[in-house]
Amino acid sequence: MLYDIKLNIDYTFQAPAAGARQILHAMPLTIPGRQRLIAGSIEIDPEPALRREREDFFGNQLTEIAFSEPHSKVVIGLKARVEVTGGAEPASASADLPALTKALDAETDLGPRSPLHFLPASPYARPDAAIADWAKTHTSPDKSCGEIVSALGLALHQEMRFDAEATTVETPAAEAFSARHGVCQDFTHIMIIALRSLGIPSGYVSGYLRTLPPPGQERLEGADAMHAWVSAWCGPGVGWVEYDPTNAAFAGTDHIVVAYGRDYADVAPVRGAMRTAGGQTSNQSVDVAPVGA
Repeated sequence: MLYDIKLNIDYTFQAPAAGARQILHAMPLTIPGRQRLIAGSIEIDPEPALRREREDFFGNQLTEIAFSEPHSKVVIGLKARVEVTGGAEPASASADLPALTKALDAETDLGPRSPLHFLPASPYARPDAAIADWAKTHTSPDKSCGEIVSALGLALHQEMRFDAEATTVETPAAEAFSARHGVCQDFTHIMIIALRSLGIPSGYVSGYLRTLPPPGQERLEGADAMHAWVSAWCGPGVGWVEYDPTNAAFAGTDHIVVAYGRDYADVAPVRGAMRTAGGQTSNQSVDVAPVGA
């Protein structure tokens, strides 16, 4: 599948912001056998005084920017064309939990995609007893890791209600789980906590998702949003698989990866600091259009 992607993010400040430095995670990755970035550009208004493109520790593409002059508004626009050729389902039978534990004990790699980085707690995915107890009720010793990933993701999809107004970026995963509603970020963090409680290394995937309009209705440009789903390590024979608990499915050709991290803190679309007074407003729109559609 070929996709044209457009992302627009704007921030308006009540008082001019100064000394702003920010990191952007927005450009899709090239992943051999999965997806290929054909072309892409990011435009920023006003023009930053400093701009640098580089990779972060996990191999994600990021744009680092800094402003020297006060400004009351920032507009970020991305355009990209991506070819998606595969998904991230288990390609073969995965290990069970005892075998996975042995494999992790023998693991010595500390590179960007080492599963050892994705077992401990992280800022948005802290251990929670209620989530851990829930995870235990949806697995059994005879299940493989791939089956556990699928079972937990499906159970979360069935028990949680998607509600775009229920939570914010700062809402703890435990609070969203207790209320049983939230957005894709909440679904993803809850599932990461659940899998880690069982000893399965798990991380956060930020990306874009092609969405389809209701039957008989036209597709609305800009109606899509950045999406999130789970990456889980199922042993050396299978490696990393990706599951979307919001939609109860393994990631397929509708999922376009931007960044991998331990949780949202590692892959936020815009993250940084500035000096300002008063509040701010922001808007985001994403359009994922199949080429030729």
